Amino acid sequence: MIERKLAEWMTRTVLPFWAADGRDPATGLFQERLLPNGMPDTDALLRVRVQARQIYVFAHAAVIGWYPDGTALALGAYDRLVAAAYSPDSKGGFVHSVTRQGRVVSPLRDAYDHAFLLLAFAWLLRASGEARVRRMLEAVLDFVDAEMTAADGSLLEGIPPSLPRRQNPQMHWYEAMLALMEAGFPGAAERAARHRALFETRFYDAATGSLGEYFTDDWAPAPGIEGRILEPGHHAEWVWLLRRHEALAGLPRSPVAEVLLDAAMRWVEPDNGLLVDEVLRGGGVHRGTRRTWLQTELAKAWLSEEELGIPGAAEQARRALAALDRHFLRQPIPAGWLDRVDEQGRPLPGLIPASALYHIFLAVAEAGRVLGGEGRTQA
Repeated sequence: MIERKLAEWMTRTVLPFWAADGRDPATGLFQERLLPNGMPDTDALLRVRVQARQIYVFAHAAVIGWYPDGTALALGAYDRLVAAAYSPDSKGGFVHSVTRQGRVVSPLRDAYDHAFLLLAFAWLLRASGEARVRRMLEAVLDFVDAEMTAADGSLLEGIPPSLPRRQNPQMHWYEAMLALMEAGFPGAAERAARHRALFETRFYDAATGSLGEYFTDDWAPAPGIEGRILEPGHHAEWVWLLRRHEALAGLPRSPVAEVLLDAAMRWVEPDNGLLVDEVLRGGGVHRGTRRTWLQTELAKAWLSEEELGIPGAAEQARRALAALDRHFLRQPIPAGWLDRVDEQGRPLPGLIPASALYHIFLAVAEAGRVLGGEGRTQA
């Protein structure tokens, strides 16, 4: 079965490689990206969101027993990240990017970054129980509440604020709140409920059954073509998040998740099973390439439906995982992946982004849990 094949690849090949070759031994931080030969791209700046994603992966892998050394590895990277990127100007929060030597490049406080930091800290707290991780988690929550939260409870794009506003940071903040709920963190359930309500009243367009990407300051669709852009991958990702929230909070099954999954499936290429990157509300394809992460989210959406006993869901999940494996994984190196393919499913040359490990790992872990009975793995 594809879920067992991918779990074996993840535990025997991917995690050991990225724990060693995917880290800079001089700094203890993770590589931003690799060259096609598997060597680090030493010219790359280090984005905080990528460090957070890698910390999350190894903490989660430790919790589920897929990489027992992951806790120590993640804690080491956490300590280095805090030293390099947490409030170097005494203004609170984490900066956006640093050099390999730890010099600040962008002092932006980015909402997307902070969502992934909290996801990482939630799992690292579960893995380690370390008081310093809890203190930092609380400090980040307090900072975002005080400095980056709008009157309606949504997150500003960052400090300084910018336009257009995007649903994407809000989605990952919701994901982080669900991880905190599962960790039993105080107030997480209320925070998750608030962001679910924002999804239902701001981001999701009930008239068209679709999820916009770019918005004005008051959550109207952004002017011009930006306001019409839809990402089928995010439609699938919200399915998984809504179902996870329902399971954690004992909520009734949302019909909106079914609408979102139907919308995503309309943009799956029948010949290769791949989800297209961007489409337009009321129109056709906007960006016809296919990126790795969309295929992982499609698999996760169907895995969440399998948990509800939806007929055919397991088959659909396995089909998505097989397409992911066939078109993206184990290339250009055994522990790597392509970032994207073209409209015909042909590989597009490029670097190996470390950021994709978050998506791939979670899809594989969820497949192991739901299809293979390998224990609680949800983030």
